[in-house]
Amino acid sequence: MTAQIPDPDRRAWLGLLATAPAGRLKALWAAAGLDPDVTLLRAPEIGAVMVRGRTGGTGAPFNLGEMTVARCSVRLPGGAVGHGYVQGRDRDAARLAATIDALMQTDAAPDLRRAVLDPLAAERAKAKEARAAKAAATKVEFFTLVRGED
Repeated sequence: MTAQIPDPDRRAWLGLLATAPAGRLKALWAAAGLDPDVTLLRAPEIGAVMVRGRTGGTGAPFNLGEMTVARCSVRLPGGAVGHGYVQGRDRDAARLAATIDALMQTDAAPDLRRAVLDPLAAERAKAKEARAAKAAATKVEFFTLVRGED
């Protein structure tokens, strides 16, 4: 496995790994059968980040509150460096996310994408679709009637 130029959609897979359920991430990783030797650059640790929001999605930013995260950084023997940030306090999930990020920068990327990232993305899309359908079921439409105005 040699280091390559980072994939242009690295931001997408890091986001997917950051929000993936830890149990599901671990199950997909175990099924993939990969276990590379990694050097810890930053041991898994727990901290907090400030979550920001915007009024109406586009307005002025404001601090919404803090969220607990776990982070980790690793290096593969070939030199690829991976970083992982995950929601919650699961240090193992942070280490897995960092390892997957590093491997996605090597020749193992296509296999890893099929084994871990594609299933996670499909599950996220399905959950998003289910939330949208549930919200659509509560939608109320109002009609305005025009009365005899000339």
